[in-house]
Amino acid sequence: CNMPGAFSAELMAQQGFDAITVDMQHGLMGYDVAVAMLQAISTTDAVPVVRASWNDPVSIMRALDAGAYAIICPMINNRAECERFVQTCKYPPDGFRSAGPVRAIVYGGKDYVQHANATIATLAMIETAEALHNLDEILGVPGLDAIYVGPNDLAISMGGEQRMDYTNYQVEWLETIVAACKRHNIIPGIHAGSPEY
Repeated sequence: CNMPGAFSAELMAQQGFDAITVDMQHGLMGYDVAVAMLQAISTTDAVPVVRASWNDPVSIMRALDAGAYAIICPMINNRAECERFVQTCKYPPDGFRSAGPVRAIVYGGKDYVQHANATIATLAMIETAEALHNLDEILGVPGLDAIYVGPNDLAISMGGEQRMDYTNYQVEWLETIVAACKRHNIIPGIHAGSPEY
């Protein structure tokens, strides 16, 4: 969801998807509207996800406190950036998330804090030549659950043509990413422009 509005999020969440993402990176909503969108998603079985605006602990922790059960973090380029992201999503001793799950405890229950580290999913976006070069060290970060390929940024970074769905000459990049994910038992994902792709 990149259009602001709880009703649009509610409509999307009613369509039977496993998860609905509130896009705080390229979406047009602010935090207040994003919270209302997470509330609307939470009326269904869809998992509420937030794509963070950046690898910024403050905004990521606020999204988690608002009830996001997964965070997609853009522009992860190396191990240190991935460690910072994952540790932002985890309470001590696994990370440095601050304890104040204002809405998350209402949505997740009184034992939310005890189970959050095992429940919150972390997805690092792989979308630069640097990230592709550092793929194994990124995927080796403890607590990382999945990666999410940003095809437009990756294509631009690799000197290719910006397009949503990869062309033949870009498939090698995807094969490299999928092979690395298999080696590290990390779930791969990609932004796609069509169901067929």
